[in-house]
Amino acid sequence: MGFDSPQFWIAVVQIIAIDIVLGGDNAVVIALACRRLPEKQRNLGIFWGVFGAIALRVILIFFALSLLAVPYLKIVGACLLVWIGIKLLQPEPVGDGHEVAASTTLVGAIKTIIIADAVMSLDNVIAIAGAAKDSMGLVIFGLAFSVPIIVWGSKLVMKLMDRYPITIVIGAGLLGWIAGDMAVTDEVTREWVIQNAIYLQWLMPVLAAFMVVMIGKRLASRAQARMAPVVDLVDDEKQTR
Repeated sequence: MGFDSPQFWIAVVQIIAIDIVLGGDNAVVIALACRRLPEKQRNLGIFWGVFGAIALRVILIFFALSLLAVPYLKIVGACLLVWIGIKLLQPEPVGDGHEVAASTTLVGAIKTIIIADAVMSLDNVIAIAGAAKDSMGLVIFGLAFSVPIIVWGSKLVMKLMDRYPITIVIGAGLLGWIAGDMAVTDEVTREWVIQNAIYLQWLMPVLAAFMVVMIGKRLASRAQARMAPVVDLVDDEKQTR
């Protein structure tokens, strides 16, 4: 396909739409994982998160069609997303040693981003590969175009999280929604769902999102209850200094 081909420009529009729709998921994950970092470390977390997302897509693009046909792959990915969504709702640990905690949190944030990107980039890569129709130039364009979307999107979401904490819950619920959708579109479940339980295509994402939020909030409440005595001890120690 050349620049003067209508099919080329149709593919370009399709790839841009794919990046806008699916790239936002990665932005949410990066924002969730980096929200607890100090301001000067957030940009570093975003950089490595975006770098990991793009690197994974470059690798996955060469295996996209083969990966799509691997049974149980999306189900495993869905389980990972549920775990990540629940984990991101947990409260921040309390204690001194802020420099060590910040460094550890940065590494943990990057690990979380890479795992989530590996799961969620499958749909993005497969969609771009299909729209590009074997054109490596269009594939590269799609990957490059996704960078500013993920970077700007994650910064915007983080600002919303700082101002409106409810967006953290919404973000975790979104991960659950994506997990539910992946579970019913796996190679081993897709045909059965279409033939026997088409309603699961919308019910499963709703249930998975609800499950992530409910379990995450319940575990967070228990963790905060255990942390309360520790907070009191830290405050008493600061007052006696």
